[in-house]
Amino acid sequence: MSDTRDTTVRSIPDAAAPAAFGLAGGVIDYVRGRGPGSLGDRLDVRPEVADAIAAGRPVVALESTLISHGLPYPQNVEVARASEAAVRESGAVPATVAIHDGEVLVGLDDAHLEALATAPAGSVLKAARPSLSAALSRAGWSATTVSATMIAAHAAGIRVFATGGIGGVHRGALGAPGSLLPPTFDISSDLEELAKTPMVVVCAGPKAILDVAATMEVLETRGVPVVAVGQDDLPGFTARSSGLRAPWSVADVAAAADLAAAHLALGLGSAMVIAVPVPADAALPDQVAREAAERAAREADEAGIHGPALTPWLLARIAAITNGASVRANTALIVNDARVAGEIAVLLAGGQSGGA
Repeated sequence: MSDTRDTTVRSIPDAAAPAAFGLAGGVIDYVRGRGPGSLGDRLDVRPEVADAIAAGRPVVALESTLISHGLPYPQNVEVARASEAAVRESGAVPATVAIHDGEVLVGLDDAHLEALATAPAGSVLKAARPSLSAALSRAGWSATTVSATMIAAHAAGIRVFATGGIGGVHRGALGAPGSLLPPTFDISSDLEELAKTPMVVVCAGPKAILDVAATMEVLETRGVPVVAVGQDDLPGFTARSSGLRAPWSVADVAAAADLAAAHLALGLGSAMVIAVPVPADAALPDQVAREAAERAAREADEAGIHGPALTPWLLARIAAITNGASVRANTALIVNDARVAGEIAVLLAGGQSGGA
């Protein structure tokens, strides 16, 4: 049976690798795949995205779990469209990543976005590194988390990725002094992916539902630099501040892009997290955000919620506790992160716009 999938990226000549990817030429062999069923063999890169990669123009990867699990319809598809528009307004090409019928789609059209946003509840799998093979072995839609999006984007040659907030160490994962509850060891695979996949990840910091201090310790141990933009404090996802000082901070987006370029050029193999505070007019007061997260976490423990169901449950509970204010902040930070990621991608591409 003939293979009718788009093979534009797999046809890029090896000599074009430095301009097209900013990576070693060997990535071409990886994207082509080394046999039936390999990740490269399963990539379906949208022509607009493939053309931009081949020409060395800026591209920004976007995750898809916010569409399937993060927000209700129609807010989910509206935010997805607004994020793509923000990337384009910055001069880059958006590439929302998802999995459908055994293929990794790098770049979704509007019909794809609508189909994913309206898929029946429970029918969309959350695909992360541990579940990637399962997602590729089933029919229907799977939405990519931070880790799965990074894997796909890196395989396609994309260097910049925007998301709302990264996963990390959940509260109680390492136990608590005096607690009768055993440690859950609930730690997101996002942290491992950030340690092993070279990419610039733009976000609003670790999600507020996490043990942020422990998350930062793991990132430091795993060699992942975290850089705050425009402030000394680490952004607190839906709040401007997490209450922790960022390990590194820069004055503006241009300085962040310079630091990201230096990090990627070193070839250390890890990502760099660029943490951008939520826009001030949409931010929750710092104390309100922390108290809502702590209350939701206690209620999740009492209800026995854990594993992949925990994050969406917590986000929905926080939305109820804050009377929807957290959802407004979440949507604003997602779009803002996409805009900043587009600006960084343009700067990394030497100022060349995605439509050039």
